[in-house]
Amino acid sequence: MQTLNIVGAGRLGQSVGRLAAVAGYRIGSVYCRSLASAQAACAFIGRGVPVASLQVLQPAELTLLAVPDARIAEVAAQLAATGTLGAGQVAFHASGACEAALLAPLAAQGVYCASLHPAFSFAEPARAVASFAGTRCALEGDQRAFAGLQALAHAIGGQPFILAPGGKVAYHAALAVASNYLVTLHELALQLAGQAGIRAQDAQVLLGDLMQKTLANSLALGPAAALTGPIVRGDAQTVVRHRAVMNPGQDALYCALGQATLNLAALRLDEAQQAAVAAALGGAS
Repeated sequence: MQTLNIVGAGRLGQSVGRLAAVAGYRIGSVYCRSLASAQAACAFIGRGVPVASLQVLQPAELTLLAVPDARIAEVAAQLAATGTLGAGQVAFHASGACEAALLAPLAAQGVYCASLHPAFSFAEPARAVASFAGTRCALEGDQRAFAGLQALAHAIGGQPFILAPGGKVAYHAALAVASNYLVTLHELALQLAGQAGIRAQDAQVLLGDLMQKTLANSLALGPAAALTGPIVRGDAQTVVRHRAVMNPGQDALYCALGQATLNLAALRLDEAQQAAVAAALGGAS
């Protein structure tokens, strides 16, 4: 079985390390900026050699740089300066937003560099280890690193998939839209429900049930087929009435989303309906 080094044994590093150790991987050097932190990380992982200097990092087939995004390039350069990793070994980071290109100093030494991003929240290592199974893991970078990283992802319970070259930013934007913006829409809906006089606890139940069922329909049928409401019906007057009760911030968001919804609904509307809804969304409230 291959050896895995962990550079930056925080929540993600500890979680992946523990999962890999349980799967039979040898855990090599476990680096933190303080030896006490590295020792605590090894205690959680159950294996590994705690180190507080990159200079004493041991060679390994796989080296995970689980450091904050802003430090990946810096740590890669420091690791390259040690000369520890050689040609054919794999170095990878776990950032969702950044590409493997941040590891360029290592790639220049013949190291196969990639990123492996688990679409998962590592809020607490013990909880993460218990619930990681089935997590999708996005791969990009040097294709020569993929076989080893796919094997690692499968071993720790993940489901790896490969991004198109240059696709990392679009991938991360997709996650942000699906996760963060859903929360923003929830907040907008709660605001409007409050304006209607609905108690907060009742609004949570009302909107939560509707959002869950709508998402289930969209996943099962596809967004276009799952779409309902005034825009897909061509009901421009209802759109106008909606806008009349909104403050400027709510209205701007409603109209931006409405224009995108109109594009999605276009095949189900005739030209007159499309024009009427577009006017309702583009005119003054």
